[in-house]
Amino acid sequence: MKPSLFRPFVIAATLGVFLTGCAKSSPDAAAPAAAAASGTKIKLGFIVKQPEEPWFQLEWKFADQAAADLGFDLVKIGATDGEKTLSAINNLAAGGAQGFVICTPDVKLGPAIAKSAAEHNLKLIAVDDRFVGSDGQPMANVHYLGLSARKVGANVGNALNAEMKARNWPVAETGVCAVTFEELDTAKERTEGAIEALTTAGFPADKIFKAPQKTSDIPGARDAVNILLVQHPEVKHWLICGMNDSAVLGAVRSTEGRGFAATDVIGVGINGTDCIDELSKSSPTGFFASNLNSAKDHGYNTAKMLFEWVKDNKEPPLDTRTTGMIINRSNFMQVLKDQGIR
Repeated sequence: MKPSLFRPFVIAATLGVFLTGCAKSSPDAAAPAAAAASGTKIKLGFIVKQPEEPWFQLEWKFADQAAADLGFDLVKIGATDGEKTLSAINNLAAGGAQGFVICTPDVKLGPAIAKSAAEHNLKLIAVDDRFVGSDGQPMANVHYLGLSARKVGANVGNALNAEMKARNWPVAETGVCAVTFEELDTAKERTEGAIEALTTAGFPADKIFKAPQKTSDIPGARDAVNILLVQHPEVKHWLICGMNDSAVLGAVRSTEGRGFAATDVIGVGINGTDCIDELSKSSPTGFFASNLNSAKDHGYNTAKMLFEWVKDNKEPPLDTRTTGMIINRSNFMQVLKDQGIR
């Protein structure tokens, strides 16, 4: 979830421009429906910000499955910054696409992406990360399918609390390490949801410590937590949460480097796809569990929703949310199989 460098000139799109360019008021609004009615095979795009990440590869896999099931062409594009994102949209339009799903590399690109989609008469669904307008607020007029980030965080907090109690850890000797990346609203909602669930369960707020990441990857989390562990030598047992599996994996690596045994660490991640190797290790580590988000919902369903919107003018809900489920060493293989991941 790396926020990319944003070129100021692409933010120039305003909400007014977007509204005047949307399908209902555009003189070319009937073009996608006309193309579908003519028998021409519908072509849709699926743009992701980190194509090398397992989560996005799974989204693509399930979007491909939707394309095979429903009979449309899918163009998959990785766009890691604003310039590549806008170029991808232009290329989709030039290639005859009629819409696209996107997980943007920077949520602040939302107005520029919406403007470009409207200008090219492309239907648009944002997935995973919600667009943010020039006023700093979510763009509620852009169709979106994503996680209920705070509820996902609450799942994590409840899992941490349950396992801490199962191990009979004294609260006085236990601390919470919340690996944060508050520049991204989705990430902040996840960690705040976990913290809220823990405090609601009775965990003392003054024993919850934040470790801000400078980069949203495993090394960034490890570096942030190294600092935190030095600051709190009194803590003997650690509960760890973060915005995703990578954040928690980095934190667990840090505790290992500081001499904490796996039995003194409970880490619960989010995504469930970047921790499979960790959960498969012969000996348990401090990475205890993850909230498995449904890449099938995010890949297959967004592609299906977009296809039906283009083909049948069946407009999807503006806001659709998912929550996922907790997986650990005892159940992850079966759950992954049930989800079509393995």
